[in-house]
Amino acid sequence: MIVLNYVAAGIILAIVLLPPALRSKDTTARNSFLDIFTILHSASYLAISIYLLVSISAPVSSFNQYLFIDSLAIYEVLITSVIFLLASIYGHGYIKSLLDTRELKVEFLNLYYLCFNLLMVTIVYSFFANNLALFWILLELTTLFSAALIATLAARENIVASLKYVFIASTAMLFSVTGLIILFAITKQETGTGILNWSQLVQNAAVLPSSSFTLAFTFIFIGFAAKAGIVPFHTWLPQAHAKAPSVVSTILSGVLLNCGFYGILRLYIVASHSLSNHIISLILIIFGILSIAIAAFSLLPRSNIKKLIAFSSIENMGFMLIGTGIGTAAAVYWILFYILLHSLIKALLFSSAGILHRQYGSNYMPRMKNAFKLQPLASWGMILGSIAILGIPPSPVFLPKLFLLIELGKYSLPTLFVVLVLFLVVAGAFAFLLIQTLSRSSDEEISIYTAHWTMKLALIALFLLIIGAGIYLYTGLGDMLTNIVTGLGF
Repeated sequence: MIVLNYVAAGIILAIVLLPPALRSKDTTARNSFLDIFTILHSASYLAISIYLLVSISAPVSSFNQYLFIDSLAIYEVLITSVIFLLASIYGHGYIKSLLDTRELKVEFLNLYYLCFNLLMVTIVYSFFANNLALFWILLELTTLFSAALIATLAARENIVASLKYVFIASTAMLFSVTGLIILFAITKQETGTGILNWSQLVQNAAVLPSSSFTLAFTFIFIGFAAKAGIVPFHTWLPQAHAKAPSVVSTILSGVLLNCGFYGILRLYIVASHSLSNHIISLILIIFGILSIAIAAFSLLPRSNIKKLIAFSSIENMGFMLIGTGIGTAAAVYWILFYILLHSLIKALLFSSAGILHRQYGSNYMPRMKNAFKLQPLASWGMILGSIAILGIPPSPVFLPKLFLLIELGKYSLPTLFVVLVLFLVVAGAFAFLLIQTLSRSSDEEISIYTAHWTMKLALIALFLLIIGAGIYLYTGLGDMLTNIVTGLGF
């Protein structure tokens, strides 16, 4: 299958670039080889994804028992490839600064690059997985590789955050195993063959018993919700995102959360063809509102800039979950656009926060003084990223938020009112804390941290992509999203 080209590209690059990197005893030279490999590896994934996007025009192109290609999978992989490429470019300068300050030990350098590249491979194939059991395995592997990336700084708090993430995510995924067993059993009872493939589950959803399928869905949802940062399975996320190196936080928020949400969306597509559609929609909307509420009031006492961004991720995943529960074609269309923008904006925010952290040696916002003078690009990245993620006009997020709220109003006016109030809390907390932080001034002489040009390039590229996504929506991107919605059966 054509999806195997992703593995082939990695193998070819590994054969060419890894032997000299591993033989080199010079840290700088080894870092350069590994860095070039990572950038080229992610660039090759982007090139293959663009080829798939151009060459496969049908909503559903091909599938077999274990791997398949459809427009939703290609869309997710395209987002993943872009974020990983920009993260690897940003990481070129960022990792060098960690090595210079000895925050990243030389002996952990190979582990960082190994897990970074393996995480990309695993995430990409999780989107192409047609089998739920295979998807579960790949999702668990993402936990392993991302936890290792969090712990690469080898600080005590990083190790604690990593272990907490592994414990919560893996425990939740055990519930998913139970759900998969129940789902396999009821499909075997009703169809004569146990089914765990997305494509076949959709075709047979109508014959599944409502109560049994709802039970299976609930168990599977727990594991996927933990990976997506949905309340109450979110407790790993703020600490993990805050303690991880900023380049890793970019991946966690911009890509990894998408994996869990992708599983929920795929599972809801099955549910939408079943007798359990109404009750499952209600479950998703309740958990979505709960996520927004907890995130909104958790933002108020924040003083750690990365935790502020992390709680914003929980709020946004909750809003997307509400849109999924609404389940109309229009809601799914705007959720897909929201996924793209959320990934790009969170990458911009965490990358900007990374530069501010290098400047002040801390994520503690009261320490950040003269930010616009010392780090103007990162400061503007935080301001513009915040405006964008809050959906303030004329940011590109305004349209998906507006139309999703319209769909929510059609579903339930009281629920719409609750969500609007919570959004006001989020906007107020976010705006107050950031304006208060970035407007602080001091007469104290502070030396300027010179961000590597690749770090600045990544920030500029992310900002341009966010603006471009808003403009492109009215041309080719809109057609692509329409094809995805059509292919999903809405």
